[in-house]
Amino acid sequence: MLRDFGGGPFGIYVHVPFCATRCGYCDFNTYTAGELGSSASPQSWLNALRGELAEAARVFGELPSAQPPVATVFVGGGTPSLLGGDGLARVLEAVRDNFTLATDAEVTTESNPESTSPGFFERLRAAGYTRVSLGMQSAAEHVLRVLDRTHTPGRAVAAAREARAAGFEHVNLDLIYGTPGERDGDLDASLDAVLAAGVDHVSAYSLIVEDGTALARKVRRGELPAPEEDVLAARYERIDARLAAAGLDWYEVSNWAAGDSARCRHNLGYWDGGDWLGAGPGAHSHLGGVRWWNVKHPARYAARVADGGLPVAGWEALTGEERHTERVMLTVRLRTGLPLPDLAPAERLAAERVVADGLAVIAADRLILTDRGRLLADAVVRDLLTAVD
Repeated sequence: MLRDFGGGPFGIYVHVPFCATRCGYCDFNTYTAGELGSSASPQSWLNALRGELAEAARVFGELPSAQPPVATVFVGGGTPSLLGGDGLARVLEAVRDNFTLATDAEVTTESNPESTSPGFFERLRAAGYTRVSLGMQSAAEHVLRVLDRTHTPGRAVAAAREARAAGFEHVNLDLIYGTPGERDGDLDASLDAVLAAGVDHVSAYSLIVEDGTALARKVRRGELPAPEEDVLAARYERIDARLAAAGLDWYEVSNWAAGDSARCRHNLGYWDGGDWLGAGPGAHSHLGGVRWWNVKHPARYAARVADGGLPVAGWEALTGEERHTERVMLTVRLRTGLPLPDLAPAERLAAERVVADGLAVIAADRLILTDRGRLLADAVVRDLLTAVD
């Protein structure tokens, strides 16, 4: 199944599937304690994670080329901070026991502000984490209620300050905009709070109503209005203007950073077509054009690891056309832009039309979105990929 490493940076993603409560908008592979019962626990998950990482290291060691050092580690979820500082230290220890980390490796964990503390951040720094991403979503209490978020307004900012005091140079705050009932003033208050926290990275995502979520059911029943495209566009422009004025520039359509060093290198690995191992229930991996994904339920995941081998639920070898499609979809969203030589002749003509429409510019033989083009990034991708000779 596996092909050789692709020659780019290699990262490891660890999926922590546990949450204290289920947010109404979330469709991630996560489970509350009540949903799991006695079938799985953080300890059984950690034991299985160690087994998966050991087996993956063994399999990778049989590939023709030498495995590159791990450039980035990202612990996501779910709510990794529910493991506590000691638990997250053990996660990183399990990675180090089986893989060689680069001397300048970026090591990130996501955290819910409510399950953090000054001591938590100090433990993470001592363990070797270099970056923290905190889920803030909004500073407005009524918006958090619609999202079913459990943290209190103000806690995310306090947590960001605690992380910086513990020695974290790189701290991210996540925002969600366009929630039903959110007003311009609510978004302004959220941006005020983000900027007051002094973080060097901000991610801002428009609310997406995912099928099968509690939020989708409320929208379908007419209890909440669906997000409006015009409102989402106006909110995005508001966010971009405020962050740019504060020295945080966009480097991917939904991400802003205070300089190159503040950019999330792990996510850039995804967007630039790098290789990564995804460990944990439901995690996805990519190596040399082959993608595979793990079984989702933590109990099944642990059982598959115990039986030996990798806990793979399925895999696919991407065709050249599929890899091209993904490269266009991802790279066009980056500030560095899409290399024009990567495009077929018909796609080059489509790119010229995109430029004529004011959605992009061409600089250094790359197609780079304009401010208006960022609002219509999906349409730009569609125009490029549907072009025919």
